[in-house]
Amino acid sequence: MVRYIMVAIWSILIGAVVSYVLTSMANEPFNLTSTFVLAAIFAIFVILMGDVVLKERNEH
Repeated sequence: MVRYIMVAIWSILIGAVVSYVLTSMANEPFNLTSTFVLAAIFAIFVILMGDVVLKERNEH
């Protein structure tokens, strides 16, 4: 359970940095909603990689 909480925290932090850099490069205002969407996509990707793909690789 702690692993999922840490993934969520790091996803929000990394998503905020990426969103800030991309919006400042495009001269757009910072949008917190897009930051959380990016963080959710990143968290789902990391959880799926850790729980599905990497476990299948270790079983073979």
